[in-house]
Amino acid sequence: MNKGILHGIGAYTLWGFFPIYWKLLHHVPALELLSHRIVWSYLLMMGIIIASRGGAEFRKLLNARVIGIYFIAAMLIGGNWGMYVWAVNAGHIVETSLGYFINPLVSVVLGLVILREKLRPMQWVPILLALIGVVYLTVTFGRLPWIALTLAFTFGFYGLVKKLAPLSSLYGLTLETGLLFMPALAFLGVMQVTGDGAFLHTGISSDLLMVGAGVVTTIPLLLFSSAAKQIPLTMIGVLQYFAPTIQFLIGVFVYDEPFDMTRLFGFGLVWLALIIFGVESYLAHRTPQALIPEPGEG
Repeated sequence: MNKGILHGIGAYTLWGFFPIYWKLLHHVPALELLSHRIVWSYLLMMGIIIASRGGAEFRKLLNARVIGIYFIAAMLIGGNWGMYVWAVNAGHIVETSLGYFINPLVSVVLGLVILREKLRPMQWVPILLALIGVVYLTVTFGRLPWIALTLAFTFGFYGLVKKLAPLSSLYGLTLETGLLFMPALAFLGVMQVTGDGAFLHTGISSDLLMVGAGVVTTIPLLLFSSAAKQIPLTMIGVLQYFAPTIQFLIGVFVYDEPFDMTRLFGFGLVWLALIIFGVESYLAHRTPQALIPEPGEG
C-alpha cells in the first residue's frame, strides 16, 4: 500500500481516540489546554531538529513567503485545536465527529476546485452519498451545527495549505507551533502568576498528561503532513472518515452522548459511502501486473 495512505490512516486513527485523552483533562480550561498543546509540541519538535542537527538547514529555509504561508496554517490549526478540546470536554463529541464527517467533503471540493484534481466516475457515488448523509445529519440537529462547521472548515483549509506548503512535515509543523509559541507561553505564564493555572496544581498525573499533549499532538500531525504531500487531497478527504467514526463510537458508547435512530440513518449513509469508496479504490488500483510472478517464481 502507498506510504502516504498508510500515514493518513495512522493519523486519522490516532485522532479518532483523542476524545479519551482530552476527557482525562476535562478540569483544565480549553484555552490553557490549547496553550499546553502548542508549547510542548513546539519544544518537542525543536528538540528533534536540534538532535538531528537540522537547525541550520531549518533557518536557511525561512523567508517572508514561507513564514506567511505557515502563519495562515498556524491560525487554522490553532483555531481547530481550541474548538475541538472545548467541544469534547463540554460533552459534544458526537457533534465534533459530525464536523470531521463534513471535513472530507470540504477537502474534496477544495481539491477539485482549487487543485484541479479529478475523481473517477464511480467515485462520485460515495461522495454524493456522504453529502446526503451529512445534510441529513445537519437537519436533524435542528440548529446550525456551528461546532461541526468550524472544525470542518478550519481543518479543510489547513489541509489545503499543507498541500501547497514548501517545508517538510517536521519543519512545517515546527514553524506553525513556533509562530504560536510565544503567545501560548505568555498566557501560561500569566495563569501561573495569578494562581489560576492547572499545571503543578492539580496532581502529577494531570501535569504529565499536559506535557504529553505535545507528543499526542505532534505524532498524528506529522503523519498527516506527510500524507498530504504524497497523495491527492481527494484521497485525504476520504481517509478522514476514520477519525470521526471512532470519535462517534466513543461519544455514544463510552461517554453516553445522545444518539437515536434518526441520526443512525444519517451516519449509516456516510459509512456506506466510505465502504463504496474503499472498494472502488482497491479495484481501480489492481493491475494485471499483480498477477505476474516475481523473478524466480513459477
